[in-house]
Amino acid sequence: MRLEKLKIGRTELSGNLLLAPMADVTNLAFRLLCRRYGADLTYTEMINADALLNENRKSLTKGLSSPDDRPFGIQLVGSCPEKLREAALFVEEEFRPEIIDVNMGCPSRCIIGAGCGSALLNSPELVHTIISELTDALRTPVSAKIRLLGREEKTLEIARLIEEAGASALTVHGRTAAQMYSGSSDLMGIRAVKSELSIPVIANGDIRDEESAERTLELTGCDGLMIGRAAMGNPFIFKRIRHYLETSEKLEADKQSRQLEDFDAYVSLLEEHNLLSSINLRMHAHWFTKGLRGSRQVRERLNGLKDGKAITELIRSSCQEQY
Repeated sequence: MRLEKLKIGRTELSGNLLLAPMADVTNLAFRLLCRRYGADLTYTEMINADALLNENRKSLTKGLSSPDDRPFGIQLVGSCPEKLREAALFVEEEFRPEIIDVNMGCPSRCIIGAGCGSALLNSPELVHTIISELTDALRTPVSAKIRLLGREEKTLEIARLIEEAGASALTVHGRTAAQMYSGSSDLMGIRAVKSELSIPVIANGDIRDEESAERTLELTGCDGLMIGRAAMGNPFIFKRIRHYLETSEKLEADKQSRQLEDFDAYVSLLEEHNLLSSINLRMHAHWFTKGLRGSRQVRERLNGLKDGKAITELIRSSCQEQY
């Protein structure tokens, strides 16, 4: 059991629990909610370097932060070292994140088809060049997020190159790109990377509750945990895991009322930061109501709604009906 301070570059965190960058999920409002529950570092959704350089409005919105959203990291995705460097310099000046991360693990077909994400892992020299270009040009610490490759020696080669190129930390998802999100996270594969490097290594994959968090830390020996899909609609997971690692005891909480209250708080944050029009609120409402009593009926009613106010009122009325 351990909740330890994690240091990435010159940034020292109060603990070692990180929110993963997730497309269409980790907007500013959601990051703030996770931070309230104990996330020590949060990441933006991945931002396409090319789109950012073309001043794509949606890409610019993804980088938005606030004083309460500190420390935070921005994740970039791309395959051209020069464009990634230019985008990172813009991000550094415009948003001043504590960390700039390079996505080298996304397994989606559209990302791989563009030669980005986990496709980069097949080109070790390009990986080294990208990280070198960024660490040479930036004042901000650089990190990377990868997946395991089919052969351990290939994974370790990539990990060593990333460290040699000057990265301040590495996150390892314990699946291969071919697995997508099926099967189980290979904790021994992550452990092998941790044993090979001197920079902080953060474990990612299948961290869904207190026991899996403890097991991942113990078996991998990693310096931190990155929580992804388990936080969708459930930001309280950070408080649960944090409390457990600090005290060895589990928190008792009413999931039904808490998740509905969290959704209400989430909508308020979206409104406060003028983000309601930029997200699919219905999709987020599905996540926040997953597994709750009567959630099937609520979801069926949600499917016919598009207006954010109507969706919010439906969830609030559902909450009142339960109690």
